[in-house]
Amino acid sequence: MNTSPDPGSSSSASKAAPGRITGPDEAVEALVLGNERFLADSTDHPNHEAARRRGADGQHPFAAIVRCADSRVAPELVFDRTLGELFVCGVAGNVPTPEVVASLEYAVEMLETPLVVVMGHSGCGAVQAAIDHAENPDGLPGHLPDLIRQVLPACTETAAAAEHLSAAVERNVRNGMKRIADRSTLIAAAVEAGRCRIAGGVYDLTTGRFDFIRD
Repeated sequence: MNTSPDPGSSSSASKAAPGRITGPDEAVEALVLGNERFLADSTDHPNHEAARRRGADGQHPFAAIVRCADSRVAPELVFDRTLGELFVCGVAGNVPTPEVVASLEYAVEMLETPLVVVMGHSGCGAVQAAIDHAENPDGLPGHLPDLIRQVLPACTETAAAAEHLSAAVERNVRNGMKRIADRSTLIAAAVEAGRCRIAGGVYDLTTGRFDFIRD
């Protein structure tokens, strides 16, 4: 995994205003540089009031992020962005459910968002629950079995890994990326046309670093 933008990216978008980042390369770089500021405790501290006023008449997010619902994972803080810049969907285990995929389609098609990111994180409770209840997910309360079953493939695919949880977290991100591409012909078409990219990465709760996953 690596936090650097893809090779060949030549844009500079560290402080781009909402609506000014229009390409996938720029969007990736903006997130990378924002996370670097977050790590250095030198965030731009955007004027949220000005952003709120700008966004009153519409939104132009440059990245749509599927994040885990974990309260410690806050994309706007981790990537040092302000209101109107990120289109965030939160669900435990960062699972692209049909409703989440539909929301991403809205961002890509209607808002022309050029980047979709599946954002996993270290020590994910949903992934750990899938590991712990792999043999009997129905033993979990409420609707949790339905959610955990969608995480289970990542756990079984990485069962032999020395660091099972970490490996499963990354695999779950990769599976989420694939699920989005497979389930949405709309997003897949945008990717094929070069208007959008599907990316993924893992946020480290201890260090604050977000690492994009490389193929």
